[in-house]
Amino acid sequence: MAEQTDKDLAKWISENVGFPNSMVDRITPATTDEQRKFVKENYGYEDGSPVFCEPFRQWVLEDTFKNDRPQLDKLDNVKFVQDVGPYEFMKLRILNGGHASLCYPSALLDLDYVHESMEHPVISKFLDTIQANEMIPTVPAIPNDNVDFAEYWKVVSERFSNPTLLDTIPRNCFNGPSRQPKFTTPVAVDNLKAGRSIDGIAIVSAMWCRYCMGKTESGKVIEPNDPQWDKLQALANKAKDDPVVWLGMTDVYGDLGKEPVFQASFEKALKSVLDDGVEATLQKYVDGTFSTAGAKAAAASA
Repeated sequence: MAEQTDKDLAKWISENVGFPNSMVDRITPATTDEQRKFVKENYGYEDGSPVFCEPFRQWVLEDTFKNDRPQLDKLDNVKFVQDVGPYEFMKLRILNGGHASLCYPSALLDLDYVHESMEHPVISKFLDTIQANEMIPTVPAIPNDNVDFAEYWKVVSERFSNPTLLDTIPRNCFNGPSRQPKFTTPVAVDNLKAGRSIDGIAIVSAMWCRYCMGKTESGKVIEPNDPQWDKLQALANKAKDDPVVWLGMTDVYGDLGKEPVFQASFEKALKSVLDDGVEATLQKYVDGTFSTAGAKAAAASA
């Protein structure tokens, strides 16, 4: 743009200005009435827009400054690196993947907040298991940084457990067609290629499908919570008789929805959720009794 308006300015920018990529990680939910009430009751302030955030903070910056870089590395939790990509990938797979995996079973069990999910004995164990079995194995080592991904997940799970954040389940359920292809389905793609289990991700997809049927297990109506809610609800109800219909959303599943291994696991998961319920399905995965023949075949062929 500068080149088209002022060539001298464009030259100065190229010689003097850097545009480093960066990643910020700090859970900061949108303001809710519950948070306003919390501030009033605990601090005595009438604040219409309080901003709640967690103590944890991480800022990773690409070291591509043209001139002297700001001495931000003297601060806690700020790091200069050659490539931010591996840190973003770790966060997307482990932290965001965790949120995307816990939200739908939590909603179906009438939980309101993320910290309640972490207190739930089955959901928390499911998260630990899917992280160990499917998510963490897809995250490559970060060059020149000895990050322990299991320890990273432990820190993330502690962050999820923070009750003061009041991070809502509906916030994390919102816009599944955008979140799932970024946070969960690529995990299944990578694990299929490697011959590892995809059952956990299939269960997450089944929970999402069951959520879009519009009622929790207790019979409570789930209010529309997606820009595509009508389409999703129609597909979810068709999936009761033909589960593979759900996997036909190519914008979400791409070629993964056509993979026989994933189809078989998803069908089994959805049937289990509908017949046996959310907790029983999650517990099967935790116990190692869910595994599908298709997933075993993929592992054998690898």
